[in-house]
Amino acid sequence: MNFLSELFAFNPFLLMAILASLAASVTSGIIGSYVVIKRIVFISGSIAHSVLGGMGFFLWLNKRLGFTFLTPIQGAFLAALISAFLIGWIHLKYREREDTAIAAIWSTGMSIGVIFASLTPGFNVEMMNFLFGNILWVSKSDLYLLFGLDLLVLLIASIFHHRFLAICFDEDQAAIQGVPVQPLYLLLLSLVAISVVVLIQVVGAILVIALLTIPAAISTALTHRLSLAMLFATLLSALFSLFGIFVSYQANWPMGSTIALVAALFYLVSLIKKKTQTARFTPSANKNKELCTISDQSEQ
Repeated sequence: MNFLSELFAFNPFLLMAILASLAASVTSGIIGSYVVIKRIVFISGSIAHSVLGGMGFFLWLNKRLGFTFLTPIQGAFLAALISAFLIGWIHLKYREREDTAIAAIWSTGMSIGVIFASLTPGFNVEMMNFLFGNILWVSKSDLYLLFGLDLLVLLIASIFHHRFLAICFDEDQAAIQGVPVQPLYLLLLSLVAISVVVLIQVVGAILVIALLTIPAAISTALTHRLSLAMLFATLLSALFSLFGIFVSYQANWPMGSTIALVAALFYLVSLIKKKTQTARFTPSANKNKELCTISDQSEQ
């Protein structure tokens, strides 16, 4: 059966995957726009990869020690928040060494995750699904968690939107105006951590940055209004996810990787289109410059 016939036959796995991708699109569109404007993609990447430590540790606790109430996603959520607060504290206190510390947190989280995954024999496949994404594994409880986190992100973003804007564009100026920069920055990184956990369900920890930043990067190039860019980014994220699910289902490719690849291809197309539009005005400008140069030479 093809994708459409499975969809209209109400395939439960496919429907859950689509709902999960739509839920993740809301968070990625909103928080991804802040990430792109604030230029903290590297920080987001560190958080995304450090969650592997929490996932591996909780997987080990679940399978080896019998703590069945613990799940890898819970571990990812805890590790993401810890990493966000560590990176935020380093940024606010030791800015000159920020990049080194972020790289250290990035590599430490991945190392811990790999170690605990190796100590849990027989469950490396499950860990691979969290690394590269397997949206078909999404359960009803995962879906409830996704929508709950969406509501939390929407609520916090709507309350603090203008103050987030202030710290995204100029922290020093925001501080002069009386904006509490430090707690707001930590809150923003916490939202990034939540977004990472949400998107892990769709594309996995390794590819989470693609869905967090690419739709926002395209949308912020289309409009200077951040609220409108968030809307565009949400719609683009949903489009990339749905089209990626369709392609992966038809071609029998991994869904998470396919979604990330679709997003990357769309971004490449947007860059080519932007370059083409810019080039339309360049020849005339160059031609005028040449004419001025020729005129100057003739006068000499």
